[in-house]
Amino acid sequence: QVQLVESGGGSVQAGGSLTLSCAASGASYRVYCLGWFRQAPGQGREGVASIYTAGLSTYYADSVKDRFTISTDNAASTLTLRMNSLKPEDTAMYYCAASTSIMCSVRGRWSAYDSWGQGTQVTVSS
Repeated sequence: QVQLVESGGGSVQAGGSLTLSCAASGASYRVYCLGWFRQAPGQGREGVASIYTAGLSTYYADSVKDRFTISTDNAASTLTLRMNSLKPEDTAMYYCAASTSIMCSVRGRWSAYDSWGQGTQVTVSS
């Protein structure tokens, strides 16, 4: 079981930046991918960004491409999401996630994630 704890959420005006962090512990040696998801009120959870821990390849949802950057350390114990040029539609609860399935290496295979943090709120005002 992988434990994940997010931090760094908050409120910002449109055009601003925030950095989210996630601390991973437990069976992190089994983790193939780490990712960020978000869920806005009344909407389903959507994948935002992912990183394959073996080769550090990344994948982004079209809605955040060129604005968000995902990164991790070599031990895959800390995950970061740098968010620039934030928009009101980025407002959501953001979740850190981990996958112990190699299927997560398929770009956009969001269903492969099996561990979740509690979430951190991001609010962007216009």
